[in-house]
Amino acid sequence: MMTNKLETNNTKRLITAALPYINNVPHLGHIVGSHLPADIFARFCRSKGYETLFVGGTDENGSASEIAAAKVGVDLKKFSKKLHEEHKKVYDWFGISYDTFSRTSKKSHHETTKEFFKEVYKNGFISEGKMKVFYSPEDDMFLADRYVVGECPKCNYDKALGDQCENCTVVLDPTQLENPKSTLTGNSVELKEASHLFFELDKLSPKLEKWIKSKTKWRKQVSNLALGWIKEGLRKRSITRDLKNGVSVPLKGFEDKVFYVWFDAPIGYISFTKEASDNWKDFWKGENSKIYNFLGKDNIPFHTIFWPGMLMAHGEFKLADEVVGLQYLNYEAGKFSKSQKRGVFCEKLPGSKLEPDVLRAYLTYLIPETGDTTFKWEEFKERINSDLIGNYGNFLNRTLSFINSSLEGILSKPKETEIKSEDKELMKITGEKVKQITQYLESQELRRAFHEILALSSEGNKYLHNTEPWNLIKEDPIRAGHILYFCANLSKTLAILMGPYLPQTSPKVWNYLGLNGNPLENGNWDEAGKFELADSHKIGTHGKLFNLLTDEEIAELKDELSKGTEVKDFFKDQVSKNNIKNIKL
Repeated sequence: MMTNKLETNNTKRLITAALPYINNVPHLGHIVGSHLPADIFARFCRSKGYETLFVGGTDENGSASEIAAAKVGVDLKKFSKKLHEEHKKVYDWFGISYDTFSRTSKKSHHETTKEFFKEVYKNGFISEGKMKVFYSPEDDMFLADRYVVGECPKCNYDKALGDQCENCTVVLDPTQLENPKSTLTGNSVELKEASHLFFELDKLSPKLEKWIKSKTKWRKQVSNLALGWIKEGLRKRSITRDLKNGVSVPLKGFEDKVFYVWFDAPIGYISFTKEASDNWKDFWKGENSKIYNFLGKDNIPFHTIFWPGMLMAHGEFKLADEVVGLQYLNYEAGKFSKSQKRGVFCEKLPGSKLEPDVLRAYLTYLIPETGDTTFKWEEFKERINSDLIGNYGNFLNRTLSFINSSLEGILSKPKETEIKSEDKELMKITGEKVKQITQYLESQELRRAFHEILALSSEGNKYLHNTEPWNLIKEDPIRAGHILYFCANLSKTLAILMGPYLPQTSPKVWNYLGLNGNPLENGNWDEAGKFELADSHKIGTHGKLFNLLTDEEIAELKDELSKGTEVKDFFKDQVSKNNIKNIKL
């Protein structure tokens, strides 16, 4: 859906990507499911001139990281630090432009979470009560919901986790899971009653329903899933756990408990914004601020029901304007599986021969905006060779090569009377495409925008083909020069438009064109579509942007990148004799 009116540039924009768990390293599904689309949108917003903050970080509280560290046999702090670094390496390689990529284990986050809770408690949305929790009698330990597996009561999926079924996305109470067993030991578990704190989400149901229905531009899969929750009836939800790793509860009688990870994790969006800017309140409370959450399908209920409910209960922060809920990325003939060496595992990418922008380009085709998509190596090769190189790269190379070889690198700007009908048509099409691309990006339709950019590049190739400057150069060199002037201007526009998608490539094109600055600079977007290069402008020397992918290279990459690194292998020199059964959660 396209917006009817573009935003004014005094708008502040806060963009968030779902916080990844620290218990493993990401695969491509995680990248394409939140980090990459959020980055593309953030880069567009900066280029458009909006005051933009893009925040994210690793989710390190709760049992996920504690149990993972115990399995490996290393200290939790060392484990979390190392995994955070491995995540950061991957996102840096991809060029994910976080303004801050933080950690929920930081003191500042713990303090922000406690402050947030106290306000919600003061406003009357927290109650005390009893709940049944998973307990393993053989291991003499409480188990977090995500370390219990059983049969989903809704879809009968036999590997549903204790708090959510990843197959049908339903959020579960401990009592609903059938035939529960420990994922750590395989032992049967039982339910024990214990005192906990509850967030009275049910009180907010009418307010949440009204808010969700007001979001008429949300994607159907997001609003339908959220309204389905409302229809089923909201209940109060437990927000504390009997664990050690997490944010301690600042309430008498509950000091030995920590907040449930799904209570504290989204508060990270606030604590990370504090880290990123002294003016953080302008983004969370200002009238001219807009907030965009990018996340995967399994996180939709938490970002449309629980997190906005928490914000409503607090009362001082803005709710998200857009919840960009994305679907799943599959791999070839199935799901990603490290044990079966099926997938592309991102920790291998920084050491590979693959160029980040080449992978970003293909992954843009695969952003699962409205349905699940599939990574296919053969399609990857075809898309890159035909679209990125055969279309975009070809237009740039033909334009720059001909200007340098036939015009000594110097452009001649035509007078108004020298502009032909085909030139006017190219300028008209360019203006229309830029407007359409901008509208698509404003509404987070990133794939459609990318298709239109490539379509504009195709118009450039068509213009070159029809005008044939290589033939005109002998009989009418002035006209040939004018044609190449228009092609150079279109190349500049394409460098700006491609900036959010190809952040390493676009500055190269900018340099080849002999332009100052950077196409990714704040506010540069509005230069797209203008044919205003100066008369006698001299372009620079250029090189090849991309190399064609061969079958041999694809086979090599497929083999290399499918061999994911086991978590324990990051700690070969640090493993101790700790045993999971010695860790009391």
